[in-house]
Amino acid sequence: MNTIATAAITAAAATEPTPARTKYRWPDSLAWWFALPASFLMLTTLILPVVIVALLSFTNYELGMPDTAFVGIDNYLSVLRDPKFWHVLHNTLLYTLFVVPGSVIGGLLLAVLVQSVGKGRRLYQCLFFLPVTATLVAMATVWKYLLHGQIGPVNQLLHSLGFTPIEFFGDPGMVLFSLAVIGVWQLAGFNMVLFIAGLVAIPQDLYDAASVDGADRPLDRFFTVTLPLLGPTMLFVIVTSSLTAFKVFDTVAVLTRGGPQGASEVILYQIYLEGFQYLRTGSAAAMTVLFLACILVLSWLQTRITERKVHYL
Repeated sequence: MNTIATAAITAAAATEPTPARTKYRWPDSLAWWFALPASFLMLTTLILPVVIVALLSFTNYELGMPDTAFVGIDNYLSVLRDPKFWHVLHNTLLYTLFVVPGSVIGGLLLAVLVQSVGKGRRLYQCLFFLPVTATLVAMATVWKYLLHGQIGPVNQLLHSLGFTPIEFFGDPGMVLFSLAVIGVWQLAGFNMVLFIAGLVAIPQDLYDAASVDGADRPLDRFFTVTLPLLGPTMLFVIVTSSLTAFKVFDTVAVLTRGGPQGASEVILYQIYLEGFQYLRTGSAAAMTVLFLACILVLSWLQTRITERKVHYL
């Protein structure tokens, strides 16, 4: 019987099909077709323009000229030797140093205050977010009236209080600060929304545990729980605010046009003048590539420095 049973088991095992080896399957062709439109849009709207600008930066191309020659890195050397480039880069960095701390701290303060409101929270969120949705060119005209040196309401108030009126857009020492105020006004509402999302994600249990440990006061809970756990949101807000501030163009083009005495000239406005006013497209393309390099370096430095202090849940 044992021999018969053993033979039956062996025969059954022999008749069972051996499991097929799993082979790597490429995605179905239908998936490739679904991804093709998005890939094409990314290529044509993001990657291809950058490649074309990079190629133009190595030529002496001028808008409207039929002939173009390869000049190598001459455009880059010319830009780097030009004191004007370093002047506009200095103004751009100074503007960024004004805007980023103000917009980040202002957005955080607005988020904390709005979240502490019991009724009307949605209304306050909409009101503070309105500058983000407003057209900056149109609002720049309003700011020009508000900060006008003679008829502006701000100077009228200063005059009524006995202070000397200030030329916000006419004084070389005040113009960048005045433009930075507009930049902070525009960015603070957007940063507020990001910080509110970060505040909502913090578990209430952590606040209860902090209260048990003795952090009863709002400031104690803010610095021991809220601020450390807002690290990822803070990192994102700092990087995005820096990129937005570094790309300032609209307010300069509408309000000051680089004046007075070149005190408000920024790098994007200089690229605009070089490419569309002076028609030196090759030089403008080289400045654009250097501008992109500055943005990459700025983002990398901020991420490397700030990420060390970020706490993830």
